[in-house]
Amino acid sequence: MLKYFLDTNIRSVLGRTLCNKLLNKMVTTMIKSPNYLFGNKQKYSLLKKKLCQFRFLASQSTNSVRELESKNSFTQQWQAAKPYEDIPTMPPLKMLLNFLPGGKFAKLDISDMFMALRSELGPICKMKGVFGRPDMVITHNPQDFETLLRNEGVWPNRPGSEGLSYYRRVHRADFFQGVEGLIASQGEQWGSFRTKVNPILMQPKNVRLYMDRISQVNKEFIKRIIEIRNPNTNEVPENFEEELNLWALESISIVALDQKLGLLSGNRNNPEVRKLFRLLIDFFTLSVDIEFKPPIWKYYKTKTFRKMMKTMDGITDIVSRHVEQAIDRIEKTELNDSSANGNIEPSVLEKLIRIDKKVATVMAMDMLMAGIDTTTSAFTGLLLVLAKNPDKQQKLREEVMRLLPHKDSEFDEQTFKNMPYLRACLKESLRIHPLALGNARVSATDMILSGYRVPKETQIMIVYLSLINNDSYYPRSGEYLPERWLRSEVENEENPIKPRSAFVNFPFGFGARSCIGRRIVEMEMELGIARLVRNFHVEFDYPTENAFKTLLFRVPNIPLKFKFTDVEN
Repeated sequence: MLKYFLDTNIRSVLGRTLCNKLLNKMVTTMIKSPNYLFGNKQKYSLLKKKLCQFRFLASQSTNSVRELESKNSFTQQWQAAKPYEDIPTMPPLKMLLNFLPGGKFAKLDISDMFMALRSELGPICKMKGVFGRPDMVITHNPQDFETLLRNEGVWPNRPGSEGLSYYRRVHRADFFQGVEGLIASQGEQWGSFRTKVNPILMQPKNVRLYMDRISQVNKEFIKRIIEIRNPNTNEVPENFEEELNLWALESISIVALDQKLGLLSGNRNNPEVRKLFRLLIDFFTLSVDIEFKPPIWKYYKTKTFRKMMKTMDGITDIVSRHVEQAIDRIEKTELNDSSANGNIEPSVLEKLIRIDKKVATVMAMDMLMAGIDTTTSAFTGLLLVLAKNPDKQQKLREEVMRLLPHKDSEFDEQTFKNMPYLRACLKESLRIHPLALGNARVSATDMILSGYRVPKETQIMIVYLSLINNDSYYPRSGEYLPERWLRSEVENEENPIKPRSAFVNFPFGFGARSCIGRRIVEMEMELGIARLVRNFHVEFDYPTENAFKTLLFRVPNIPLKFKFTDVEN
């Protein structure tokens, strides 16, 4: 009977639980039998082995049945869904005319254009591809966000960065030699690069190596604010955005280049350092035209395209030179003091160099290109909401002062962990002033979005900017409420504040393709804002409507004339 039970196809139709019950009963019966008690242990051992095989096969069979049922269910849903061709769209000619002078979109930034499309076409629409660009499906539906992101595949494909990809893959293939980095690459090449750098950049202990050095940068930033603010009004100049950019570059350079550039102190006017700063800002500005406007550069090398290539040449030359200098420093240190150096944790750059010098150089470039404007924008948003909500600012200051009793007190690793309100303040500011209008993917499989069929390899834009002021997803969405992110905050059913969906806002991306520098950026901002509110009362006496505009990311759109008044103790 046992042989028949194991060898027939009954395992393909019996449920796993039923099989286990039957088998356990049979084993119990055998153990109690005289044959087993009189030493027939060899047969019992063989039986156990076969039972294990059976359980595995039963499990596999159950999973196969579930997969088949799921496929059948999706097939039925796909057939019932509306055709891709029926997704609301605007004819390409009409779209182009709307971008011309006098057109509906001519004076709108990218965010406003997406909102205008939503008003005209609905919460899901399609932009027809022109000049070699593919169609793009645009959705404002969080259920679609979840469908897309939960089915993004092993190597999520995030469209964009075509100019940078061309530069590294074609224009300077001699230098990059197939190593395109995280920003520019896709597919298996992206997966290979991410696998190499992920264990280094995502480990908290590696990021915490820089706590003291970044804290010193923040102290220099405090001195710089005191130096440039008006002594009568305590207000900083309207070009304060540049000071924030310099602070962000100084901070990220400590990690990316293992070097302090001196942008907030004595080396501020160093020609090469200033050139690198200018090139990185230009790269960001030029990328907007390359990525969002019709890609004429693919057919004719436009002035903007040529300037972009020249800008990238400058960044490549300077960064590669700094990485070579770092390699020399590391090799000399190891040679001169190998015994003492064994007790020192290697820097992020040093660990990357040990993997591959080219990987280290390209990762340093990616960190610099992605870590200035984004950090400045996020920090600006945080300053604005704290300035406009002095009660929240004071609550944050009280938390900071418990950990930093004096203005020159230092953070240590333990105290830095114990700042829940600070982190809640940052999360809530990123809700109100998100870094991007949304996120994009190329679909890895056929899927159904808002009732429409969307084929595999379709470019999809999920727009969460339109949802940040929606009370359905964020109760009391018009208020700055860091408390909504506190785990310790018990929600009042009559006055709810907690987010209603996990798929509404992704300030650092989602899944495998989430921001690899998240821990670094969060540490920079948390240390920075803690030091600022410990030293100053932050005020902003101007309107904050339209405080940001959308380029590649959302960037400040108003003069940042903050008022920094000294905290007394």
